[in-house]
This record gives sequence, structure tokens and C-alpha cells, in this order.
Amino acid sequence: MMKTKELNKWANAHTSYPIDLLRIGFGIFLFLKGVSFITEKKYLHDLLSAMGGFGSEMLLIHYVAMAHMVGGVMIVFGFLTRWSIWAQLPIVLCAFLINFIGDFNTHNFIQASIALVLCVFFLFFGSGKHSVDYNLKLEK
Repeated sequence: MMKTKELNKWANAHTSYPIDLLRIGFGIFLFLKGVSFITEKKYLHDLLSAMGGFGSEMLLIHYVAMAHMVGGVMIVFGFLTRWSIWAQLPIVLCAFLINFIGDFNTHNFIQASIALVLCVFFLFFGSGKHSVDYNLKLEK
């Protein structure tokens, strides 16, 4: 299994602007999703109520919104990208699985599926050469 430094060297050698644009777009998507959770609390409440009597909904809503907003900004700039992805992974995985618990929504399922694939990709790839991590020499 590759160590993180070996993975970073490989990713930095194979980085390109389209991958950076994909990372930035993914970060913007997560940030906007966090904003939508704050502005549309009813939607998230309805989504969580599909799971049954799950307690602490407001705490969960605030965690999801803040994790998406802060993590999205960090991913856009490529700052501690892998850590940000680890914070997003449980949320995105639940968003993927919630489609099978409640009413299946094709649009949400596609969004969650793409987000899950991107999380796994950037978990391994990291932030790349054109990022704050690289400039701070966190990924050399």
C-alpha cells in the first residue's frame, strides 16, 4: 500500500488544471449545499424524518451545514483537502444511502453518487500541485 508521501508525489506528478477545476467545483458545490441546508431547513428536516424518530435533528443539520461550508471552502483552496474530505465522507455516504431508506429521488441520488465518487477520488489524489497544501509544502 502506498504511503501518503508516495501518493502525494504521484498526484503532484500527474496533476493538471482540469483536476484542479474539478476540485474547486466540488468545493463550491459543497459550500452551496451547506448554504442551502441553512436556508432550507424544512427540506433537510423532511429528508431526515424519512429515517424515523432520529433525535437531535437540529444538531445534525448544523453539523452538515457547517461541515459542507467550511470543508467546501478548504477544498476550493486545496487546504487540508484530505482532512476536509474525511469530514465530508460520512455526510456524503449518508446522503447516498438515504435514497434507499425513504422515497427514492433520482436527482438527489445522482448528486450524492457523484459527490461520493469525488470524495473517494480526492481522498487518494489529495489537493494536487496547484493548492495551498502544495505551497505550504504539506504535500511534497
